Amino acid sequence: ARAEDLLPVEYFHVVFTLPAEIAQIAYWNKKAIYGLLFKASAKTVMNIAADRKRMGVRVGMTSVLHTWGSALTHHPHIHMIVPGGGLSPDGTKWVASKPGFFLHVRVLSRLFRRLFLDGLVALHQAGDLAFYGDLERLALTDAFTTWLTPFRKSEWVVYSKPPFGGPEAVLAYLSRYTHRVAISNHRLVSADADTVAFRWKDYRVKNGDRQKIMRLATPEFIRRFLIHVLPDGFHRIRHYGLLASSARKANLTKIRKLLCVQPPDQADVQDAEPDVTPLTLREPCPCCGGPMRIIEIFRRGQKPMSRAPPREQAA
Repeated sequence: ARAEDLLPVEYFHVVFTLPAEIAQIAYWNKKAIYGLLFKASAKTVMNIAADRKRMGVRVGMTSVLHTWGSALTHHPHIHMIVPGGGLSPDGTKWVASKPGFFLHVRVLSRLFRRLFLDGLVALHQAGDLAFYGDLERLALTDAFTTWLTPFRKSEWVVYSKPPFGGPEAVLAYLSRYTHRVAISNHRLVSADADTVAFRWKDYRVKNGDRQKIMRLATPEFIRRFLIHVLPDGFHRIRHYGLLASSARKANLTKIRKLLCVQPPDQADVQDAEPDVTPLTLREPCPCCGGPMRIIEIFRRGQKPMSRAPPREQAA
């Protein structure tokens, strides 16, 4: 589905990160804080791109929420994939960004900081935030206002990675990272009732091997993993601007006409998918060595019918 949405333009990868102290509020307010993170980051890019001193265009983006660091720590951030350009205000032409450059990250950082903090204050005033433990005092308006003051002057982390190497690289990124969970199986080294060991990357190491092994008590590993379970029904992939679901098809059709390109043929998209080896069951059963028989074939996502195993035929 996303392959059909790709345009023959340069794509940029922008990351928005929350300060650790503010991210701590999300422990008890995941839906509110993560939703605000989506909203503030998207509005930041759309507002600055629409500024005539910058690009003066309407842009679209796909945002993906990650809440973890390499060591399973709480590190909420948004990965944003943005086509390099946008529609002019009157919608009559496509305006491309400068090659290899999208928007100034410092300008993005300043506006993102203001929009997020304004939204955070609004949530507090509406009584939509809960505080516990050492932060319970922040439920009081004066204490919350005082606590926020330093964050209005500190630098917030927004950075732009090098542009993707074409639309195909965008598709490869989406297929690998959008539905990733906090840790994948290949990073696990060992596990038992007492300890879990896994590989992690230490970004504090400037020169040398960043790959290290971390060993955690099993309850602590479980605690860290469960931090990243999202609220029921929460969407961690969202589309904004020109790529918003309600108008995406119409906007993409218009943009392709302006770029004088045709949409990707569905047959070509299917041909690009990796070949799947057909199921023959020529391999013997790994348990008894006898031939295996096909009992039922069902499609991906379809539940197999509940039935008893076949009886062995008498010789």
